[in-house]
Amino acid sequence: MGQQYIPVTTRPNPNLGAGFFWYTEGNSRYNALQTDLVHRLSHGLDIRANYTWSKNLDMNSGLTGAQSSNQAQMIMDPFDLGRDWGPSALNVANQASISLGYQLPFGHGQPMFSGAQGIGQQLIGGWQINSIITALSGFPFTPQDGSNRSGDGDTRNPDRPNVNPAFSGPVVTGNPNQWFNPAAFLLPTAGTWGNLGRGVYSGPGLVSADISLFKNISVTERMHLQFRAEAFNSLNHANFGTPNATVFSGTAVSPTAGLITTTATTSRQIQFGLKLIF
Repeated sequence: MGQQYIPVTTRPNPNLGAGFFWYTEGNSRYNALQTDLVHRLSHGLDIRANYTWSKNLDMNSGLTGAQSSNQAQMIMDPFDLGRDWGPSALNVANQASISLGYQLPFGHGQPMFSGAQGIGQQLIGGWQINSIITALSGFPFTPQDGSNRSGDGDTRNPDRPNVNPAFSGPVVTGNPNQWFNPAAFLLPTAGTWGNLGRGVYSGPGLVSADISLFKNISVTERMHLQFRAEAFNSLNHANFGTPNATVFSGTAVSPTAGLITTTATTSRQIQFGLKLIF
């Protein structure tokens, strides 16, 4: 089957330079396997773990750049919506999280130092450690031509490249300096759309571990003071953002193709606080 060719003179309205059209139509489909394991508070330990394996498909997910930066705002061919049926911009194939809280076994009524009273109890009792660990697979992203190669007049440039049949090896390198290999793609002939599908590659995943330490101090029978030490992204793991999806600059490969310049989470942050409970 040959490529669709779009001579400039055959556009629906060749006098229209640029337009922005929103249609309230489209399809989406979501399927998932969800598991949830809960261990109720026992011997000071409370834990919950869950995992979701899913697939979210649609035709477009980000009508504005603020909604998603990992796909073009518009579909490639408005007269063939099926060409953009693929993974949603917000599709996460694998998502897991574990949250736990553990009351340290020290102080009055606990297995260790159960007879502690007064100042001794205030010092060694009421400690609790908590943690939330989150792991996500990467969001889909779609390499793009970077120009209106098809010549259909859409200046938002949703055009996608051709797959290079001579390329071998992994397309996604995993290197934040060039997340995908631009040699895997070819610039389509002017007046045609590329054959690359939408959202067929995945960006960087995410792993984060938040840890906190609480100390509950009795002030009166009804009033408690809670000291909190919290560390967000405690492992200081670098979670990279979306790679630059533009493969070509003009007719040459862009020097920033696949480059990642942002992170999805902050570096390690530590904060301390006091909370009065009454």
